Amino acid sequence: MDSTTLEAMRASLRGPVISPQDPEYRKARTVYNAMIDRWPAAVVRCSDAADVMAAVDFVRGEGLELAVRGGGHSAAGLCLVDDGVTLDLSPMRWVHVDPAARTARVGGGTTLGDLDHAAHPFGLATPSGILSTTGVGGLTLGGGHGHLTRRYGLTVDNLIAADVVLADGSSVTADETENADLFWALRGGGGNFGIVTSFSFRMHPVDTVGVAITLWPVDRVPEVLTWYRDFLPQAPEDLNGFFAALTVPPGPPFPEEIHGHKMCGVIWCWTGAPDALESAVAAAAEPGPPAFRFATPMPYPALQTMFDALLPAGLQWYWRGNFFDRITDDAIGVHAKYTESLPTDLSTMHLYPVDGAAHRAGPDDTAWAYRDAVWSGVIAGIDPDPDRAGAIREWCVDYWEELHPHSMGGTYVNFIGADEPQDRVRATYRDHYDRLAAVKRAYDPANLFHTNQNIEPVALA
Repeated sequence: MDSTTLEAMRASLRGPVISPQDPEYRKARTVYNAMIDRWPAAVVRCSDAADVMAAVDFVRGEGLELAVRGGGHSAAGLCLVDDGVTLDLSPMRWVHVDPAARTARVGGGTTLGDLDHAAHPFGLATPSGILSTTGVGGLTLGGGHGHLTRRYGLTVDNLIAADVVLADGSSVTADETENADLFWALRGGGGNFGIVTSFSFRMHPVDTVGVAITLWPVDRVPEVLTWYRDFLPQAPEDLNGFFAALTVPPGPPFPEEIHGHKMCGVIWCWTGAPDALESAVAAAAEPGPPAFRFATPMPYPALQTMFDALLPAGLQWYWRGNFFDRITDDAIGVHAKYTESLPTDLSTMHLYPVDGAAHRAGPDDTAWAYRDAVWSGVIAGIDPDPDRAGAIREWCVDYWEELHPHSMGGTYVNFIGADEPQDRVRATYRDHYDRLAAVKRAYDPANLFHTNQNIEPVALA
């Protein structure tokens, strides 16, 4: 980017345009995953939709590369681009809750914590992820799952409208009646179709939830995971529980005698009657009494922030994912092998339920193509030390390659690793891919928005 273009952008936008010569540039190009080290020509901090529209016009007109940053949590680093322009939506952090209509409208740079903070006083929430620092935008556009999914569906099942800046710099609203093809594609198709400057969500009555953690020694993976795969799909939808392999961190609620131990377990969220939490998780004793058990009611935002301190920004991350409709005995053997060799204290594997209410949406209702999946799995190598980046990647890839043959073939698009081939994107969208490519052609024919898990526009006939 030449200095003339840079100054023209600065003159036209309300938000700052940060170049490599500016003292705040180092911070501006820093994202959640410290393994990502990219150097944009400029980081544009958009203060509103008008800034986004103007910035898109500049980028398109100058033929520059473009990336979009919401919460900055893209483990693949898709929110930064070398020598191009990152549009940073983080100044657009706002939430408007309508408690009577049970809806919330949020800005494109809003985090899950912002939404939870604004909605909780009204006793409302919507399904989202498990870290409050995650951006609403990236999570939603990928589909979105979390503690409330079995009860209230995916995040995209609760999206009712979006305001979108398109590749030509115009802004449109997408919902079930206006730009309905775009609305369909936004619900799981990633950032391929435009920049969403605001999202409107359906909210649900969620206030205090029951939270439980049950842990067993890591050598119990076969028994515990065999029980879990049979138990959870039959459990009431008010009970959500994701399976995890982990190294127990120091500090509460964990007693000192298990700190640093490799363990497996389930993190439970109960949205039913508060006094029924104990009975809801009582079945967790069936594979044998847990070595650690913790259960308590807590405000929903407290659950959403439970892992924030454990996983702050600035760690090295490498992850890959898979969808599963069943957990086979052979898959359990793979999990047992690799969870016993967790390479670092923060490395982990999670199996998130995506059944229950998420199965009530039709297979073609949204771009999310795996309505028949029961779990969305992720293997994550994590460590603060850059010297261990190779080791955590190697463990993750080896684990994934042995597990993948036991999967459904695709994955939650946000779990695609940084260097996975393009065919992983097609596998993730199944027979929705061609329809998504047609929508892409209609709204972004030149593929301006390609710094993502890209869906290329279909060729002209």
